[in-house]
Amino acid sequence: MKYSVDKQEAYTLLKLSENNLNTLVAPDLKSQLYIIQSEGAQNVIFDLSEVEYVDSSGLSAILTGHRLWKDNGVFVVTGVQSDSVKKLIEISQLEPILNIVPSVQESIDFVKMDILEREIDGGEEE
Repeated sequence: MKYSVDKQEAYTLLKLSENNLNTLVAPDLKSQLYIIQSEGAQNVIFDLSEVEYVDSSGLSAILTGHRLWKDNGVFVVTGVQSDSVKKLIEISQLEPILNIVPSVQESIDFVKMDILEREIDGGEEE
């Protein structure tokens, strides 16, 4: 699997550099997501801008990322440009479940807003 990981203070950017997120790539992606979580990443931005095709196992890997960060931080999917990938997400009815943001920069802003909201919510509970 070809990918890059850019660790920042507020987020980790995982960019998949593959045309297909399929049965051949999905297991490695899931493993990488578990590694990133075990290293303590609070927020992950998953960049799909180079991905043209996602199959059911690829979708399962994306949902794994969502589950790993659902209760601890945020998992953002960005760069969904391929019509077939958009269609799969739509058909699977995952738009209301996943955090899908158009660009990496907007995803960074989304993560920063989420951090602020959690800090405000946490401060109100005290």
